[in-house]
Amino acid sequence: MRHDDHKGRSGLVEDAKAELSAMAKGGLQHPSTKPVLAGAAIGALAGALLPVVTLPFGLVAGAGYAFYNRIKR
Repeated sequence: MRHDDHKGRSGLVEDAKAELSAMAKGGLQHPSTKPVLAGAAIGALAGALLPVVTLPFGLVAGAGYAFYNRIKR
């Protein structure tokens, strides 16, 4: 493993912490909150419609995917 790779992961974790904290403080006014909630809703809908995915798993997976897409930019 290269040193750059470890730093990149650490940076992603730090970015995620900062973004989550800002979302908690900013509520619905924060620009990342609505896309993450939309991802959660889409995931929950997929969980409700697909027999292999449960509703809570779909909700968490959808929110996680949307959140990851917001912080990787």
